[in-house]
Amino acid sequence: MKKMLYFSAFALFCLAVSCQHETAEPAAAGLTEPTATVLLYPEGQDVDSGIVEDGVTVTLGPGESNEAEGPEMLKESSGNIANVGDSARMILYLPEKANGQMVIICPGGGYSNLAMRHEGRWVAEWLTARGIAACVLVYRMPRGTHPQAPITDVQNAFRYCRHHAAEWGVEQIGVMGFSAGGHLAGCASTLFVDEITRPDFSILVYSVLTFDPAVKKKGTFEQMTDKGAREDLRAYYSLENRITEQTPPALLLLCEDDKGVVPEHSWRYFEQLRLHGVPAELHIFPSGGHGWGWKTPDYTGKEDPLGAQREVFFHCVENYLERMSLNR
Repeated sequence: MKKMLYFSAFALFCLAVSCQHETAEPAAAGLTEPTATVLLYPEGQDVDSGIVEDGVTVTLGPGESNEAEGPEMLKESSGNIANVGDSARMILYLPEKANGQMVIICPGGGYSNLAMRHEGRWVAEWLTARGIAACVLVYRMPRGTHPQAPITDVQNAFRYCRHHAAEWGVEQIGVMGFSAGGHLAGCASTLFVDEITRPDFSILVYSVLTFDPAVKKKGTFEQMTDKGAREDLRAYYSLENRITEQTPPALLLLCEDDKGVVPEHSWRYFEQLRLHGVPAELHIFPSGGHGWGWKTPDYTGKEDPLGAQREVFFHCVENYLERMSLNR
């Protein structure tokens, strides 16, 4: 662990030097500090190398660069960050008393930025308070013509976390995503390349899951398919088409009145899971719209978009995680 923490400090130093704004996770009152932050590509995107520890290759290289130039950009009011390139990284939260589970978190943001607070750090704190380790993934944007970049990042996060799982007391690793981050979590669940990169379970919150023109989420769709010009990619990244009997179990949560990502995304994914015999749950709340994540009054000081439904949401997630833990 000491070695990882040393690398974490070095990585953050490099980020601070190269960025015009502080791009480490935005601070908020009462939040648990991360255990470590680890760059996915210590030598940058232009070098075909991942993480090597004690002479052992832990992760693969970045594949093609997403061609992000200049520093990350931070929107201070929301904590969202954009223009992730060489700085793609994992922010790790390890509880003192681990229960054996870990969740890799993919924040949303339309594949153009990352909602690092209510779909990232606040989620990690909630999990670690329950003994569940968390990895908030700061992934590269596809930028229209590089759809594999974020998928490579999430697969490398699984490689890294599984490599250290025994050290951290982790026996089971799942993935959780929100909106476009839910699409990435769905990609992790349907486009994995081996047992190491296959999630043990998934939690998909108001997620983009299909690129069917009749249902599409325009911004996310365009970022992954060169503004829609690539019809082959539109079909390929419609994840209901990628589901097999090997797709991991899923919990899908959303609101009926979501105008940002309409319920058909989750309905289609759920139906294909059911037809392929994959355990799945679908919970639709009557109101709340889109983007509510972990926007509870404790963090925002504002009214909860989910209102009284929040406790039901938390119960659904806790109950699901408890049942998944029985499959370890």
